[in-house]
Amino acid sequence: MDARQDLPLVGVVVLTQGKRPDDLAAGLASIVAQQGVRLDVVVVGNGWDPTGLPEGVRGLHLPENLGIPAGRNAGVDRVGGEWLLFLDDDARLQSPHFVADALALFAADPGLGLVQPRVVATDGTSPTRWIPRMRKGDPARSSNTFSLWEGAVVFRRPVWDAAGPWAAPFWYAHEGIEMAWRVWDAGYSVRYAGELVALHPAIDPNRHDDYLHNNARNRVWIARRNLHWPVSWLYVATWTTVQVVRAVRAGDLRSLKPWFGGFAAGWRQDPGDVRKMSWRTVWRMTRLGRPPIF
Repeated sequence: MDARQDLPLVGVVVLTQGKRPDDLAAGLASIVAQQGVRLDVVVVGNGWDPTGLPEGVRGLHLPENLGIPAGRNAGVDRVGGEWLLFLDDDARLQSPHFVADALALFAADPGLGLVQPRVVATDGTSPTRWIPRMRKGDPARSSNTFSLWEGAVVFRRPVWDAAGPWAAPFWYAHEGIEMAWRVWDAGYSVRYAGELVALHPAIDPNRHDDYLHNNARNRVWIARRNLHWPVSWLYVATWTTVQVVRAVRAGDLRSLKPWFGGFAAGWRQDPGDVRKMSWRTVWRMTRLGRPPIF
């Protein structure tokens, strides 16, 4: 009998458009190298037919680019396991024990539903936006978190079933906030694990032409999809104020035009799946220092 059959099975969904072959190869190598677990890996080609994959890694061809959240969702039903790891094609796992160490965190805390690792830049200083808390402090310090950097995260599969899927209408930007909230609302916790490390280039999110538009639209959609009034309005008002203050301080008032265009679209367009957070979860998040208005 193969002793590996006793190891936990983890479903791995890697998302790519095939535009970063070297990064994709490095990320897949870091997955194949994992020890102490069995992996069921699918590479989702978002508008690209995956080729040249390592032995045992399967491809899923999506004929058109569905956006980041929908692309991730497409891979979930193609993998087995009681755990899920999502990895973007420009990220890789630092240690061959990354997945086993993540599962040890879940084993130690039955209430833990989702883990995000510390992210270390491969090409310079690591941006503080990768630390998903207001008081950034030491990036190696672990903590509860109420938002996510989505490029490398590990779920309990039943928690994914309860909280998911990723917000497909968002296309990209802020789907990690909603996912974290929905995990908390399902009765589980979300943890930023400073002892786990994923590697990623320090890329400016403004590289996307529609970043500011999606940023604002998706903030509004997060409120409309997840929050009751008046908390929904407080959330939108808070982030509108933050964006205006940032633009004024940077002397970049022109950035407010696409931002407010996205803001208007967020109220005008259908946000999709509406699942209002319970007031019990709002109170729980507030007691833990992060009410859903920030």
